[in-house]
Amino acid sequence: MSSPAWPRPALAASLALLCGAVPASAGTPDWRLVWSDEFDGKRIDPAHWGFEDDCWGGGNDERQCYTASLDNARIEDGHLVITARRQIANGPALPRRQRRDAVDPAATVTRGFTSARLTTRGKAAWRFGRIEVRARLPQGQGLWPAIWLLPERDGYGPWAASGEIDLLEAVNLGVPCADCAGGREDRILGTLHFGKPWPGNAQASTTVHAPEVLDGFHTFAIEWTADRIEWQIDGRPYAERSANEWWSSGSQAPGAPFDRPFHLILNLAVGGRLAEGRNLGGIDPAGFPKRLEIDWVRVWQKGDSPGKRAEERASGKGH
Repeated sequence: MSSPAWPRPALAASLALLCGAVPASAGTPDWRLVWSDEFDGKRIDPAHWGFEDDCWGGGNDERQCYTASLDNARIEDGHLVITARRQIANGPALPRRQRRDAVDPAATVTRGFTSARLTTRGKAAWRFGRIEVRARLPQGQGLWPAIWLLPERDGYGPWAASGEIDLLEAVNLGVPCADCAGGREDRILGTLHFGKPWPGNAQASTTVHAPEVLDGFHTFAIEWTADRIEWQIDGRPYAERSANEWWSSGSQAPGAPFDRPFHLILNLAVGGRLAEGRNLGGIDPAGFPKRLEIDWVRVWQKGDSPGKRAEERASGKGH
């Protein structure tokens, strides 16, 4: 969930968005469900999800501490609810994987908000397939919900040489927007990050108006193959990128870096450069707590795909 530039909307794509379309995976026989979480238990399944627990800010100057508290993530009425709260919190200044080489691994930071970031890292990862998440997005200045994927292993080098797939991002939904037809911020983003390690990273991003996201649940998805990635909302495509648009300094292999297993991340950030620099600016402290609600997550693949074998290796089930 890095800070992408916000390009002008892809007008042709935005005109095609419709509510309530049936996802292709629901009625297409060549797709096979390989992993899912319907959130119908009493608690978040630890076999599926781990928690980030730090106040790093994601490299984007975000303003929250991520916690594993039930106050920030729990199951309610068959939904995963990630809740951002306005409260003072203190926690690790760096994520766990960065502390080992830090000058001060025990350094802490105090923030004015808490939230949650859940990940399948070390539990499930996939190479290719259809990944779909049905969610209701929060609204307000300074809110940054995200559904995204990172490589299970940085085989091609540090970010972004090993890639990042942003399935869905939005900032400041519902606040005044002069460029939005209804006068309220309604844009969503689908982005790839790739190229060289930061600061030589590159990206390909599409932004579209999707006013339907201001009301109710919607299904956000990518269909990811060796040579293309397509973004969808409610089964309707709104962006597509092909392999000739991405590359990695860590490999000359066709399709790199998006040819290896990636794990899934769900989070609700507060603030950060992308959110705070747009619309009304900063963070509106009113209306907290804010909720990102996830109805379900489903991963589909075709046949005995390379993605399924990659998932098994990543989870320790394969040979």
